[in-house]
Amino acid sequence: MTEALPTLWFVVIAVLWAGYLFLEGFDLGVGMLMKLMARNDTQRRVLLNTVGPVWDGNEVWLVTAVGATFAAFPSWYASLLSALYLPFLCVLLGLIFRAVAFEWRGKRDSDAWRGRWDWAIAIGSFTAAAGIGAVLALTTTGLPLDADGNRVGGAFAWATAPAFLGAAAVVLFCLVHAAAFIALKTEGRVHDQSERLFRRLLPVALVPFLGWALLVQLDTGTAVTWLAVVLAVVAVIAAHRCSVSGRDGRAFASLGVGMLALVGSIFGAAFPVVLPSTLDQAFDLTVQNASSSPYTLGLMSVVACFGLPLVLAYQGWTYWVFRRRVSEASIPAAHVVAPL
Repeated sequence: MTEALPTLWFVVIAVLWAGYLFLEGFDLGVGMLMKLMARNDTQRRVLLNTVGPVWDGNEVWLVTAVGATFAAFPSWYASLLSALYLPFLCVLLGLIFRAVAFEWRGKRDSDAWRGRWDWAIAIGSFTAAAGIGAVLALTTTGLPLDADGNRVGGAFAWATAPAFLGAAAVVLFCLVHAAAFIALKTEGRVHDQSERLFRRLLPVALVPFLGWALLVQLDTGTAVTWLAVVLAVVAVIAAHRCSVSGRDGRAFASLGVGMLALVGSIFGAAFPVVLPSTLDQAFDLTVQNASSSPYTLGLMSVVACFGLPLVLAYQGWTYWVFRRRVSEASIPAAHVVAPL
């Protein structure tokens, strides 16, 4: 049983990253579409209202994924975060700017004030999405690590083609995922705009994501992981057909299944390596040589059995409470609130 615990926690961490991309994906995409799709302040407020009750809860998945990596695979955590210090710093700054902008955007009735915070949301969302994409691509394709797990090279040794491919993959996925989510959560002109955007973006938006998956498959893929790639393609085709027929919920769900299948194929093909070394395969970090002690993993498993259902329950309840669609008609005019 103890020998299976590292594998179990590798699967848990893969699930946490997939959950983060699914939930925070449309969240970050909505932030970027604040400047790319919305045409006026009312439409931007509609977009904000679609994610307003859930955006901070979605970020819990990122904290949990990184925290689980620290506890279950300390060597993986140490090598990854030290080698990718700059991308992780950009992700944190992007998320901080987003969070501040969400809270402060409506504090003053001024177009210039709101415009600056809108740019903070859009740029912060883009930076976070690109950084996460680069990090995940590199943890599955490799970094120049020596025998001690230390990065070889300068501060930008991570800036390789796979890093930029992963960044493009996550940014474009977030945009198309957000378009599907907005179509599901809105009515009126915003709904129609997002539906058209979804259908235009879908044929090309997942090409970098598919390229990332194929890059890993061609190196270490198995029959099962190749089957997951095929499932992803079928799910994306189904998403487009559902959107054409006006079934917004099914389009959103099908796109999500496609993303989950791609993430599953990538992590499945990478297993048992958690962080490859591009210098020598003997320096690879694996689920066995990078994991914590069996006692630590066993204790974490017990805690997760109680904690994970609670997290899923309260987050599911939040989405259920705020399940209704939003329209421009439901947005009141901007006004000044006098202090008490």
